[in-house]
Amino acid sequence: MKVIDFRFRPNTPDAVNGMLNHPVFGDMFTLFKYADRAYAQSLEEIVQDMDAHGVVKGVITSRDAETTYGLASGNPGVLAITKRFPDRFIGFAGLDPHKGMAAVRELKSMVLEHGMRGAATDPYLARIPADHARYYPIYSACCELDVPVVITTGPGTLVRGAVMEDGHPRHIDRVAADFPDLKIVISHGAYPWVDEAIMVVHRNRNVYMDLSEYENSPFSEGYIKAANTLIGDKILFASAAPFQDFRGQIEVYRQLPLTDEARENIMFNNAARLLGLNA
Repeated sequence: MKVIDFRFRPNTPDAVNGMLNHPVFGDMFTLFKYADRAYAQSLEEIVQDMDAHGVVKGVITSRDAETTYGLASGNPGVLAITKRFPDRFIGFAGLDPHKGMAAVRELKSMVLEHGMRGAATDPYLARIPADHARYYPIYSACCELDVPVVITTGPGTLVRGAVMEDGHPRHIDRVAADFPDLKIVISHGAYPWVDEAIMVVHRNRNVYMDLSEYENSPFSEGYIKAANTLIGDKILFASAAPFQDFRGQIEVYRQLPLTDEARENIMFNNAARLLGLNA
């Protein structure tokens, strides 16, 4: 089974050490005992593991939350990885909506000059919802460049100052209405608003989602039922590596009560179509 992992940050020593001592997510990582399962590898070892488990592409979503949390852009680090293994890793540029047109220029540079394939935003870290006007120049640029945007949702557990409401899927529904040609990926499934997220994906032609980290959480049975009956062509596999071990997450999807068609679509076909990759 071929796999495209739509949320894959390689567990290099720098990445793992950064997570273990993270100024924003440190309390969350402690709560979920990340240190007990953390391990670091060289990029060469990571690619070998990907080969062994059928992962043909890993999408690395960068982050920029400098204005609100002092987290500077991770784009240079992502570029360093994608340039070493351009056939294996795909970069999405992390963008801070508070930076205005500087964020738009960053996106265009990352895509046109450096080969990145999309944008990534974090509304709960930006402390403004996805339908705030400050994002709209970014969405417009994504349409112009014909690249997707990953909008990170989820609870933001123990992140100081973050408000769950900023990640509610109702805001993404508004964006999809305002930008019907914009390709959107709701990362982390807008958990815990399972039903609402499913309907936002179902009713908007160009909205997709991944379920990373929440496949077996309370209420997740709704995601699985929807994958089998309603939106199996709109869900993307995303391991949330290195917070989760991508190898273990692949096994999770082997065990989930999915139809064979839904599983094949989720693990590869949907992402290949969204990214414009040849099967």
